[in-house]
Amino acid sequence: MTTSSDAALWVCDTAGSSLAGGVDIHLANAYTIAVAESDLSFRSTLLNGAVVFPDGKPLAWLTRLSRRPLGQVRGPQLFGDVMSLGRETGLKHFLLGTTDDTLDRLEARLRLRFPGVEIVGKYSPPFRELSADELDDQDELVRASGADVVWVGLGTPKQDHEVKRIAGVLPIVAIAVGAAFDFYAGTKKEAPVWMTKAGVEWVFRFASEPRRLWKRYLVGNMVFLFAAARPRRSIAVGAVAVRLPERV
Repeated sequence: MTTSSDAALWVCDTAGSSLAGGVDIHLANAYTIAVAESDLSFRSTLLNGAVVFPDGKPLAWLTRLSRRPLGQVRGPQLFGDVMSLGRETGLKHFLLGTTDDTLDRLEARLRLRFPGVEIVGKYSPPFRELSADELDDQDELVRASGADVVWVGLGTPKQDHEVKRIAGVLPIVAIAVGAAFDFYAGTKKEAPVWMTKAGVEWVFRFASEPRRLWKRYLVGNMVFLFAAARPRRSIAVGAVAVRLPERV
């Protein structure tokens, strides 16, 4: 069974190798599946992504019914593990998303928590659709930084579309990492470990931001349960296949 440690080791190994093309990595949970049920473009992005890890505990549970059961790979855990392990080989990181203030806090905290970590660039894009020229400028920032990994925190599904696009134009590992930026920057609190292990982390997050997250969890969880109840769910839930590289 794939574990978070396996996933982090694979990311570090892949990012530290000579890539001929980009690799886009996505983390799927119940909300991801719910969005993909009605958003065909998002579904296509995931189906054609290089790697999709089961970020949500319920999704990881469902894979036990398949031929290849998978362990949960939480975005925040993967983020921290790769930051830590990457120091051994000088892995270079670029942070893309959220706000300038959060990125500054995030970088400062990462340097304190992981002494020697190489953060070679960061950028907070405008909260709107970028023009072709703006995307070119953003790509040049990432390219010029010499980063091996670009972490993207723009919210679902925007961040998944963006890592897919970046991997299509740059030979880099691009990872849609979700709320990890806020957790590590200290702008939002993570759920207690026992809630994460029990698969009810969403309850904590919902209670923390009910006005913003009520639709995501109350409606989204119902859509996920409906998709999961389909007879042909196996390793594919709601038409989104959870895929791992063979070496993980």
